Amino acid sequence: MADRSLRGIRLGAQSLQSEEGVVFHERAQHTYTCTSCGRDTNLTFAADAEVPPAWECRTCGAEALLRVGEGTASVDHSGDKVPRSHWDMLLERRTLPELEELLEERLAYVRARRGSGDDMTVDKLSA
Repeated sequence: MADRSLRGIRLGAQSLQSEEGVVFHERAQHTYTCTSCGRDTNLTFAADAEVPPAWECRTCGAEALLRVGEGTASVDHSGDKVPRSHWDMLLERRTLPELEELLEERLAYVRARRGSGDDMTVDKLSA
């Protein structure tokens, strides 16, 4: 009996719900201009949503700024943190002479484990 009621319908391909009585939220189009490649990107937001002043360019990944009238919105990057590398964090804990001393200790340890001293040649290393 169930086979007859589903005959002729592709499951999952079409919705059986109608849009009667559905009220869509008001929308607003905003344009962003890329600072790198100059391309415009149109995005749709809810009319009452807070629109971000910057967006990522879909083409090149650079920063795209919201177009306001004839110009673009300004973004304050003064509060942005600069990413620290592992080397930067290491230099916060150790000085260069301490790091050189640690390097020499580790090199001596590795050479001792290999059973060879400073007589290692390029031929032995490449083998």
